[in-house]
Amino acid sequence: MPTEKPLTQSIPAGGEALSLQGYERLGGYQGLRRALQMTPKQVQEEVTNSGLRGRGGAGFPTGMKWSFTPMGADAPRPKYVVANADEMEPGTFKDRYLMEGNPHQLIEGLILAGFAIEADVAFIFIRGEYKLSQERLARAITEAYSAGYLGRNILSSDYALEMYLHVSAGRYMCGEETGLLNALEGKRANPRAKPPFPQVSGLWGKPTIVNNVETLANVPHILEKGAKWFQGLSLTKDAGTKLYGASGKVKRPGLWELPMGTTIREILEEHAGGMRDGVRFRGVLPGGASTDFLVEEHLDVAMDYTSVQKAGSRLGTGTMIVLDDQTCPVGITANLTHFFAQESCGWCTPCWSGLKWATKILDAIEDGQGRPGDLDKLSYLSTFWSPGHTFCALAPGAAEPVQSALKFFRDDFERHIHEKRCSWRS
Repeated sequence: MPTEKPLTQSIPAGGEALSLQGYERLGGYQGLRRALQMTPKQVQEEVTNSGLRGRGGAGFPTGMKWSFTPMGADAPRPKYVVANADEMEPGTFKDRYLMEGNPHQLIEGLILAGFAIEADVAFIFIRGEYKLSQERLARAITEAYSAGYLGRNILSSDYALEMYLHVSAGRYMCGEETGLLNALEGKRANPRAKPPFPQVSGLWGKPTIVNNVETLANVPHILEKGAKWFQGLSLTKDAGTKLYGASGKVKRPGLWELPMGTTIREILEEHAGGMRDGVRFRGVLPGGASTDFLVEEHLDVAMDYTSVQKAGSRLGTGTMIVLDDQTCPVGITANLTHFFAQESCGWCTPCWSGLKWATKILDAIEDGQGRPGDLDKLSYLSTFWSPGHTFCALAPGAAEPVQSALKFFRDDFERHIHEKRCSWRS
């Protein structure tokens, strides 16, 4: 089994950040040095050949995304590259770990993405609550300028890139790339209609690429060691390693870098230590709050994009929320729906109205006020949140825990209605 952990093996123990000197000593910025001997198109091709897919949830091929950007002297200017560090998916904390522990890894990845699309300006759009990440990134950006990795004539080349740290004002919607771009422009974080796509008309109407932190953190290693090396890190066709996490009533909640395709069972039993004494596994949201529940029959599913989708869910962020037999599935579903209803930007009716309506129904069921027919109403409502009915993926993501909870835990919902109470509260 592959054992390399390129994203995390350099992060110091004890919560400290890797310094610029430490990063360089371990091979940092060698990927950039190699890239500057290549053309931007060659860098795009190397990342495409590596099979790197977006680690923010959608899983879109990274090199292909970059290839949609207009290139050459006739391309609109300036061009922008943005790191999406607005990590607000419930149950997800992987990007924070990377930014706090090895900020130069993200900075180098962002520079490389900028070079690949001939970008002039880079932004790190970061969640407002991530204070320590902000401090360490700001210091690392200053160090990168002083060392010649940012600014004009990077490493004596013809390439120039300015980088800025932008602290988000908040809201889950800022994690959606076009909502993020509106927020970066000083507007409400509403999603934009597509097309045009950001690669053609993004920030201030100019070509823009937005990538997740973990995605960008992989790029320096791909440029340093090559596409074939990256492919060899995985257990399946989806290349590389993945930061997997687990929260809930497991013995060792945490985060681990493992080969892509590691099974749910191995992550939960070997790395998270299994369930706490006195509770049993009942289900899991495999990729954060906006994914479908999987249950015991799915424990041997490989945690990669293809396998999790075949099982009926999504890999998402790869950070699992575990449901045990002492936690009410109605309550957890109501809690998640509350979150999504609160974070809706209000732009489209199925999302802002439908999620609030679903919240009222779920609260009533949880409080013993549910009525016959409520479950059919929930199923009916969630059909309006499916892809193609809303401007962005917030509502379709919110539908996944609701629909799958009704599928796997329907008896619990019906018992709430029949007994007019939540048995977990008694």
